[in-house]
Amino acid sequence: MKNFKIRASALGKIMGAPRNKGDKEKGNLSQTAKTYLETWLKEQLYEKRINFSSKYTDKGIEVEDLSIDFLSNIRNTFLAKNEKNFENDFMTGTPDIILKDKIIDIKNSWSFATFPIFENELKNKDYYWQGIAYLILAERKKYEVCYLLMNTPEELIEREINSHCYKNNLERSTEIDLHFHKLLTYDNVSSDLRVKSYTFELDNDIEDLINEKVLKARQYINELLKNIK
Repeated sequence: MKNFKIRASALGKIMGAPRNKGDKEKGNLSQTAKTYLETWLKEQLYEKRINFSSKYTDKGIEVEDLSIDFLSNIRNTFLAKNEKNFENDFMTGTPDIILKDKIIDIKNSWSFATFPIFENELKNKDYYWQGIAYLILAERKKYEVCYLLMNTPEELIEREINSHCYKNNLERSTEIDLHFHKLLTYDNVSSDLRVKSYTFELDNDIEDLINEKVLKARQYINELLKNIK
């Protein structure tokens, strides 16, 4: 079995709250961390992957290239999708965009209702730790989480319309179609209302904290293996 390395996108599962909000322990794993590690081990033992998808993740995947082009146009600079995976002895991950001075990771909001236009601080701890992992792996100092509000792809709008009609026992109509297209597309919205960024830098000693948690995770995995033998 391969040695456990934490994926950048899952680092928050074993780290807990961002360091500047009180998590300074190098030791105990939380129950959330243990549950994540148990799932990881099951995937290795049974050689199967638990795949999670939703309309939110589906949109993010489908508009990824468009969102990079959109951000490039707004900032009047060429941004390219990174395809290179990075790893060290403890972590692995593939940042979205790598520049000389920083890393940019794009998050696509499902709709205007979930777009964090008024939030001045990044509230998602998983995105914080994901960024820290990318900075360490790609040897950069500055990280930007960039939320974008992109048009929802037509097939996902169709799915929303059909679901709405089914749940409410309605016949599909032009009025319903227009409502959902207006709700989920944003070409008439100014670009400054479609981009929200959060930037932070790498702490010099935070890598040791991560490595300690990964070592604890490996110990827990070894304990689980002993219990099934």
